[in-house]
Amino acid sequence: MTDITLLDGSIGQELVKRSGDTPTALWSTRVMIDRPELVREVHEEYFRCGATIATTNTYAVHRSRLRFEDIEDQLEPLVDAALSQAQAACIGTKGRVAGSLGPLLATYRPDLKPDPIDAGEKFAELVGLMTDQVDLFLIETVSSVLEAEGALRGTSGCGKPVWLSLSVNDDDGTRLRSGEPLADIAPLVKTYAPDALLINCSRPEAIPAALDILSSMSLPFGAYANGFTQISAGFLEDAPTVDALEQRHDLGPDAYADHVMGWVDQGATIVGGCCEIGPEHIETLATRLRAAGHNIV
Repeated sequence: MTDITLLDGSIGQELVKRSGDTPTALWSTRVMIDRPELVREVHEEYFRCGATIATTNTYAVHRSRLRFEDIEDQLEPLVDAALSQAQAACIGTKGRVAGSLGPLLATYRPDLKPDPIDAGEKFAELVGLMTDQVDLFLIETVSSVLEAEGALRGTSGCGKPVWLSLSVNDDDGTRLRSGEPLADIAPLVKTYAPDALLINCSRPEAIPAALDILSSMSLPFGAYANGFTQISAGFLEDAPTVDALEQRHDLGPDAYADHVMGWVDQGATIVGGCCEIGPEHIETLATRLRAAGHNIV
């Protein structure tokens, strides 16, 4: 029997689906302004399905992103709304809150090359707003070594566990989306000592090769994949919306669980889902984990 941390699934897309609103460049951030109660409902649904982590709806809450909609002054209220809804969902459960820190400039855009010192300061501002209200920080969808350095600088010394999650090439899990070898992250891991290493927002087929590399770095590791057919050119433009991406139709709950159970066999102890992986996927995965004799923590 292995202790497995079961993350939730997609937060942003689940909120967009439930709100019924047309996707915007703000993605799910708009929901926290118009219908914050939906955020709590999504977290609660994942807990009911077996997840033990509520990942805050702060992935895209960066000043650089809020400027697109001229609401940079709403940074603190948005962070507070996301944290309070996640905390409310935890009441009566053993769930923990993971403070999500998404890419500073854009997802899957290592070509933007954020300066790690400047990025570190911007991440540190968010960490300062969130530290007292989260159990850990989850740095998500890191596509290059440079992006990783900025985020790790910003979380250094925060006093909470830090999980670093990287995104790999969909056709070659041994490489980051920047094209750099995934193994090149090792010096930063040694310097900043995150508490766990993950792979996220990549095709599930690419993840086994990535986990083989992470398993050599002497830290807890795991993964949570997306359900996209591919990362389209339209999504790599400035201020994209999620409707530029297409959902796979061959990755239902059972098929996804098959992938994840393979990662667990590789030694993964932190698993869950990313974009297009919803509550039904997490529920099926929880059932499969328990049936295999694992303990969900």
